[in-house]
Amino acid sequence: MSEFLEAMVDKFIFKVATDRLYSAEGLWLKTEENQVRVGVSDFFQQHNGDVAFAEMNPVGKQVNAGSRLATIETMKVNIELPSPITGEIVQVNPELVTAPEVINRDPFGAGWLVVIKASDWNNEKTRLLDPKSYFSRMKADAEREVNS
Repeated sequence: MSEFLEAMVDKFIFKVATDRLYSAEGLWLKTEENQVRVGVSDFFQQHNGDVAFAEMNPVGKQVNAGSRLATIETMKVNIELPSPITGEIVQVNPELVTAPEVINRDPFGAGWLVVIKASDWNNEKTRLLDPKSYFSRMKADAEREVNS
């Protein structure tokens, strides 16, 4: 069970799970043996709105850090998500086909996107943000948006 850092900005509460790393784009990464589960952060899903459609690259696809990992369509915007790491997609969340809104309901649990067998995890993880760093960045972004 994850512990969370929480920030209240305006009337919104944003959570950051402390048991994973984060990309600057708002993706979380959680290691599971030699694989990495990837999803979107609570701030990402709240900021972008209700997910209507999610399309992941298929199992077996090789992705490079920065290349397209997935496309998410919300009521507000279409977003192409860059892969935070290099590797092979070994699992895609099957629930997203029929119920993509699970991303909004449970972004740190059932709303995960893919599992990647990382090619160079030890080097690539050094470019990711720890929970406290992501929390500070996320809170600053949320406050800037409220005040603009």
